[in-house]
Amino acid sequence: MAGGEDRNVKALKDVWKRPENALCADCGKPDPDWASYTLGVFICLSCSGIHRNIPSISKVKSLRMDHWEVAQVQFLAQHGNGVGKATYEAHIPIYYYQPTYADCQVLREQWIRSKYERKDFTEPGRYVLYSDGVKEGTLWKRGRDNGQFLPRKFILSEKDGCLKYFTKQDAKEPKINIKIDVINATFQPAKVGNPNGLQITYLKDNKTRNIFVYHENGKEIVEWFNAIRSVQFHYLKVAFPMASDNEIKSRLMRNFLKEGYMEKTGPKQKEAFKKRWFTLDHRRLMYFKDPLDAFAKGEVFVGSGENGYSVKPGLPASMQGNFSWPYGLTIVTPDRDYLFTCETESEQQEWIAAFRRVIELPMTPQEYAIEAYFKVRS
Repeated sequence: MAGGEDRNVKALKDVWKRPENALCADCGKPDPDWASYTLGVFICLSCSGIHRNIPSISKVKSLRMDHWEVAQVQFLAQHGNGVGKATYEAHIPIYYYQPTYADCQVLREQWIRSKYERKDFTEPGRYVLYSDGVKEGTLWKRGRDNGQFLPRKFILSEKDGCLKYFTKQDAKEPKINIKIDVINATFQPAKVGNPNGLQITYLKDNKTRNIFVYHENGKEIVEWFNAIRSVQFHYLKVAFPMASDNEIKSRLMRNFLKEGYMEKTGPKQKEAFKKRWFTLDHRRLMYFKDPLDAFAKGEVFVGSGENGYSVKPGLPASMQGNFSWPYGLTIVTPDRDYLFTCETESEQQEWIAAFRRVIELPMTPQEYAIEAYFKVRS
């Protein structure tokens, strides 16, 4: 009996050690130590919790702590993450955002439910976000002045390449009409104060504007997010007909590189440092008095190293006494230096690393145009 048990444990470990099972099947986190014995995939602890919420589809066990029946181990051996991917991810649309372990709960949960519960990607064309090129619905939008969330009608049009929202359901004209190529959207549950909170950022007169929305239904808000990506993808396919699908995919909406509080001083570098909320969205560093402000108080363009941009730790020796946070950093641009302070050394290092990731990249022709606009504006 003991010998049979030992052989079963060894068989489980052998399947577990296969290279295809080295990452979580759902979020890509290394060293998954749970598995679904009804789906045959290896998953991390966090994703196992989501699987546990759909017991009609997936039943999970710990690979380290639970007892595994011989038949369950054999099922795992016959399947694994490679077979799971070929089955449940066979036809994912190019624009669909596949979350990682760094993403929020609603994105990961809806990805898992799409794969295994709804089987959205098992056949071509099965995953449909809208019909006749238009998605229409109601989202709860935060008021710019009063901070209240109120229901607003939103319309996303593939034909017109825009996102509109209306203050009243029967309104003929939209409050705002946003071109799809200037939109970015990121999930921000902590900032919005709702697990399904979404921040939509767009450019108006080359200045950044934020809209904060949510929907009570996780499936609905994730579908809005991917629908915006879909319309953006179709728009860019027309705008850049020679670009490959993967090149266009890389231009779709992106997560912010870094957010958080820093202190800043003014252009004369004699003003007292003030605490502001900063967002680094690729080459735009924006700062706000409050994280939920609709408009940025200011923006800094972060170019490439070959064009005279750099970041370094510390402040000029002449800067004394005007700041309360001890960990400084300086962004050097061709026109002026920008001085910031961070509360902790780890925050300072994270900001410097984020800036360096941007500065190391060469600038595109579109980014040269944005840089020129910043110089004219300043």
